[in-house]
Amino acid sequence: MTVPFLIWLFIFKYLPLTGWVMAFQKFKPARGMFDQEWAGFDHFKLLFKDQRFLEILRNTLAMSFINLVLGFATAIALAILLNEIRNLKFKRVVQTISYMPHFLSWVVVAGLVSQALSMEDGIINVLLMNLGLIDEPIMWMGIGKYFWGIIGASDVWKNVGWNSIIYLAAITSIDQEQYEAADIDGATRLQKIRYITLPGIKSVFIVLLIMNLGYVLESGFEAQYLLMNPMNMDYAENIDIFVLRYGISMANFSLATAAGMFKTVVSFIFLFTANKISAKLGEARLF
Repeated sequence: MTVPFLIWLFIFKYLPLTGWVMAFQKFKPARGMFDQEWAGFDHFKLLFKDQRFLEILRNTLAMSFINLVLGFATAIALAILLNEIRNLKFKRVVQTISYMPHFLSWVVVAGLVSQALSMEDGIINVLLMNLGLIDEPIMWMGIGKYFWGIIGASDVWKNVGWNSIIYLAAITSIDQEQYEAADIDGATRLQKIRYITLPGIKSVFIVLLIMNLGYVLESGFEAQYLLMNPMNMDYAENIDIFVLRYGISMANFSLATAAGMFKTVVSFIFLFTANKISAKLGEARLF
C-alpha cells in the first residue's frame, strides 16, 4: 500500500533535486542541462555580497521566529483553555469557530487584514481612538516596522485553532488518574496545568519544535506577497519573494536555484542540530 506514495515522493520530492545543478551554472533554457556554462560558486558569492539579500535574510528569520514563538504559545494556551471548559456544547462551538479561519485563503485573509487596518474606517484605528490610546489614525500598512507584527498576528488568527488540535489530542492521552489524584490532594486548576498538563504534552511540543525548526527559513509567501507594498517592502520581502522577483521573473534561474538551495541546506542543518541537541539532553527526538 505504501508503494504509490513512495513513487510519488520520489518523483515530486527527490527527482527535482537534480535541478540543483543549475545553481552552479549560467543556465540558459535553450541548452541541455549538462550543456550549460559552469559558474562554480559565483551565484552564491553574489548572494552573500548583496546587501539587499542580507536584509531579506533578516526579514525571513525575523518573521519565521515571530510566527514560531507566537504559533506555539497561542496554540498551547488555546488547547489548555479548551481542555478546561466543562460545557461540551460551548467547547465544540469555540473549537469550530477557532478552526474556521484556517480554511480561508490568504487572499481573503489579506483583504480582511487590510480592511481592519485601514486609516479611514479600519476597526483597529477606530477602537484605539475610542479608547483614547491614539489621537489620529495610524497608517499600519505604510510603516515598515509594524509589518512583522502584523504578519505574526495574522498568522495566529488564521492558524491558532488548527495548531491547537494536536495539543488537545496530547492532553486527552494523559492518564486521568493523575488529575483525580491531584483533586484528592487539593490541587487547584493552575497547579494541575503546571504539574500534569504541561509535562504531559512536553514530548509533543519538543517533536513539533524540532520539525518547525526545519522550516526556519519558510516564513511564508502568500501573506507577505499580498500585504507588501512599496512603503513596507524593506521589512516585507523574504527569500521566497526574492526568488520570484530577482530570479524567476528576471529569468535568472541559476540565482533563484542558489537562493532556494541555500534555504534548504540551512533548514536541513537546523533540523538535524535541534534533533541532536534534544537527544543529548535526554528529551524526545524526531529520529
